[in-house]
Amino acid sequence: MKKLKFAEKLVPLILSGEKTSTWRLFDDKDLSVGDKVEFINSETGDNFADVKIISVGEKTFADITEADFETHETYSSKDEMLKTYRGYYGEIVDKNTKVKIIKFKLIQN
Repeated sequence: MKKLKFAEKLVPLILSGEKTSTWRLFDDKDLSVGDKVEFINSETGDNFADVKIISVGEKTFADITEADFETHETYSSKDEMLKTYRGYYGEIVDKNTKVKIIKFKLIQN
């Protein structure tokens, strides 16, 4: 089963159903609709949920809209959003970086 790591602060949002999408850059796992994925707390290493991917799309950070935030955590500004993703992926992230938008459904928690 494929695995994705999440910051501990995002775990309750996922388990409550408030967060049902994740944005990933440079997808080395080739995540696709129908995949079953194990979600891991990046701080503890624990599996906290199993999900099924229900949709996958792609756009650049510059093209992210308010609708993309409906099932994702929000940021106070586009600069904060880029800073957050630079923390995950490094300084190569900019407004033209492609973002894979992955929507998922909990199948076990």
